[in-house]
Amino acid sequence: MLEAALFAAQQPLTVGDLRKMFVEEIGPDVVRKLLDELREEWSTRPVELLQMASGWRFRTRAEYLPYLGRLSPEKPPKYSRAVLETLAIIAYRQPVTRGDIEEIRGVTVATQIIKVLEERGWVDAVGHRDTPGRPALYATTKKFLDDLGLRSLTELPPLEEIHQTLELANG
Repeated sequence: MLEAALFAAQQPLTVGDLRKMFVEEIGPDVVRKLLDELREEWSTRPVELLQMASGWRFRTRAEYLPYLGRLSPEKPPKYSRAVLETLAIIAYRQPVTRGDIEEIRGVTVATQIIKVLEERGWVDAVGHRDTPGRPALYATTKKFLDDLGLRSLTELPPLEEIHQTLELANG
């Protein structure tokens, strides 16, 4: 039943969602155990069962993506360096204001940059700083975590690791 529900779902399902399928009351620990067993059953297949920020879902393993890309050759959107830098600042320093981002980047942040990230569903205004002008505070969303295959922000690679990777790529 869990396997069928996860395959049919358009988005990740929580343990609570999955518990609704059973007529009798089943505890969340039982559902988690069943999900772990299911994940193990799929461990050698091209599709894997993942726990993400917003729930559980099946996903194609990364090593198969180049082949699947040949079936539908549409290219994923390309983001400018400014958009990616802004996203990284929000992800690692959240919640932040536009002013915080500008201070870190050293340049003005165009409204369009924040708009691109909001339209993608990766960033959202989560409140306002209690300072003059009450600037919006931006943070990443569960969709951001889901799209990166993460359960929480703690799974982001350490900044030092990213810096070393960039140095290797540019050096």
